[in-house]
Amino acid sequence: MNIKASTPKGFRDYLPADAIARQVVLEKIQKVFQKFGFDPLETPTLEFEETLTGKYGEEEKLIYKFETPGGDKVALKYDQTVPLARVIAQYGPRGAQTLPIPFKRYQIQDAYRGENPQKGRYRQFLQCDGDIIGISSPLADAEILALTYEIYSELGLDVVIKINDRALIADVEPKFLAAIDKLGKIGEVGVLEELQQKGLSSNEASELLSKVKILKPTQKLDQIITFYKGMGYPEGSLQFDPALIRGLDYYTGLILEVVLKSDPNSSSLAGGGRWDSLIGKFTGMDLAAIGFAIGVDRTIEAMESLGVLDAGKTSSKVLVTIFSEQLQNKSLEISSRLRSNKIPTELWLDPEAKLEKQLKYADQKGIPYALIIGPDEAEKDMVNLKNLTTKTQETLTLDEVIQKLTS
Repeated sequence: MNIKASTPKGFRDYLPADAIARQVVLEKIQKVFQKFGFDPLETPTLEFEETLTGKYGEEEKLIYKFETPGGDKVALKYDQTVPLARVIAQYGPRGAQTLPIPFKRYQIQDAYRGENPQKGRYRQFLQCDGDIIGISSPLADAEILALTYEIYSELGLDVVIKINDRALIADVEPKFLAAIDKLGKIGEVGVLEELQQKGLSSNEASELLSKVKILKPTQKLDQIITFYKGMGYPEGSLQFDPALIRGLDYYTGLILEVVLKSDPNSSSLAGGGRWDSLIGKFTGMDLAAIGFAIGVDRTIEAMESLGVLDAGKTSSKVLVTIFSEQLQNKSLEISSRLRSNKIPTELWLDPEAKLEKQLKYADQKGIPYALIIGPDEAEKDMVNLKNLTTKTQETLTLDEVIQKLTS
């Protein structure tokens, strides 16, 4: 019986072109994190079930839970924030005292959620987090906003960072907040209908929505905005949104979401906020924390749709062909020289293949150049460099080729 070749629903492969695009984007993101003094952290894919449960509110139903053959109750991590809280509890001031406080870290790993897959949403997805632990000052909140803005500027996306303060709606039951958070997507009528489905009367639903819509920024939020502008970032890149809730229960202060400036009601590209009470669930003592997570898949899709993702189909810059078995040693020698000069070089490995087949392969793969060494070129110690984009060719010395491909 043949096995059906497919991935489970909500999971997917990344073929080379997609994987290269992700690498390009992640390298840019990492560069900005490091510019702000953040260091990398990695945590296991599996956590004990009790580590994750009781932290996410209504979203908890999406956690993948199972029992190991040894009887341990474990779960796939839902995000990077709760595992970070566990790390701080284990290695921070109340644990092994290994980590310096304040602790600034970024984390780029997969997370898993059993939700309904749709465009931009998958059950396995790459999250890219940045957090500051141990600082309650609004300066830390402003720095997270600045970091977020700089990352998206580096990626070439013009965005707006929506902000709110969870303190403004602290007296509203969490089950109602999830409905209000959908205002930009389903409109007032949709929100009112959902609030009534969750138990409010028509008048109560209207009153609650009206109350939220007229909220003004808190004094602390004003302070954060002032610090952010004082760092030199444009005022128009922030937008106070009283209906911004974010569904997770662990937020305690500033909350933020990143959307495209050209489509402010589109799905968020990144989100986060202050979560000062989460670490205390492990240690019994709260510790200030503020951070955000980038939705890498959605961000890449936005970059592709706006034409700002500059990533090739392959990392190879040149294919060194083999003209014949008699000349294959020359091709080996030249490919080694190119690689020693840090030029990504692919060597054709079948000396019996026709040159036409080799050039077709390079073109299909997206390799921009092919290097051909025939008998005449070998005798003169020259090579033919073929530009597969412009379909032009020139005869050069190897030193000239190296200079051209490294310039």
